[in-house]
Amino acid sequence: MNTSTTITVTLKVWRQTGPTAPGRFKTYTRTVSTEASFLEMIDLLNEELNDRGEEPVAIESDCREGICGTCGVMINGQAHGPRTATTTCQLHMREFADGDQIVVEPFRAKSFPVVRDLVVDRSPFDRIIESGGFISVDTGSASDANLTLVPKEAADQAFDAAACIGCGACVAACPNSAAQLFTSAKVSHLALLPQGQPERGARTESMVETMEEYFGSCSNHGECHEACPKEISLDFIALMNRDYMRAKVANRSLSGRS
Repeated sequence: MNTSTTITVTLKVWRQTGPTAPGRFKTYTRTVSTEASFLEMIDLLNEELNDRGEEPVAIESDCREGICGTCGVMINGQAHGPRTATTTCQLHMREFADGDQIVVEPFRAKSFPVVRDLVVDRSPFDRIIESGGFISVDTGSASDANLTLVPKEAADQAFDAAACIGCGACVAACPNSAAQLFTSAKVSHLALLPQGQPERGARTESMVETMEEYFGSCSNHGECHEACPKEISLDFIALMNRDYMRAKVANRSLSGRS
C-alpha cells in the first residue's frame, strides 16, 4: 500500500558565492513527496535551478547513510533538523507539514568558515586528529584479534565514543562554538582501549591544546549532546578533562616542578 503524499514547502536557502562574499537568503518553493529525503529534495531543487540556467545550491554529501558526517546543515535553526539522533541525509520530508517554511543555512561558527552556500570548511577537526588521534604500532602482520583482552564494558564505551562521525553539529549548536564533544569522543575511544594506553597522556594534552587554538571553551550548556546525531555522551568530556589534568600533573612531576 502506497501511503506517499506530496507537500508544498517554502525554502529559504542561504546563498553565498565565497568565503569573503556577502551572503543572503533566497526563497524557493518546492512540491515534494513525503517519502523523499531532505537531500533528495535539495537534488530536485538543484535540477530545477540547473534547467533554468541558475547556479545550483552547493551542499556537501557523500554516503547518505548517516556515517560520513559531511551533510550537516542548520534546518530551522537546528543542526541536522528537527528529528533527534538523525543526520541531514537521513531526515525525510514527512517530518514537515504542507505549507511549512524551511530555513536552510550552513553551520554557524567562526572556526567553520563558509566555502560556498551550505558548504563549510571543517579542517580544524583535521588539525585535532593530526595532533594525536592515532596510536603508534610496530610494523608487520596484524596480531590476532583476540590476543589483547578488553573488558566488555570498556569495549562498549569505546564503541559508543567511536560512533562520532565528525559532522560538527556539536560546534554549530554550542553558543561558544566549542568542540569538546568531538575531541572527547576521539580521545576517549582510544583512551578506553589497551592499545591507546602508552600515549594516553601525551595524546590528550596535544589534542586538547590544538582544540583550544581553534574553538571556544565549554561552559556546560549541553547543547552539543542534544544536537549530536550519534548521541555522544557528555561523560566523555569529563573523561577527557580528567585525563588532561593527569597529563599536566605528570608533566610537572617529570620536569621537577611539582
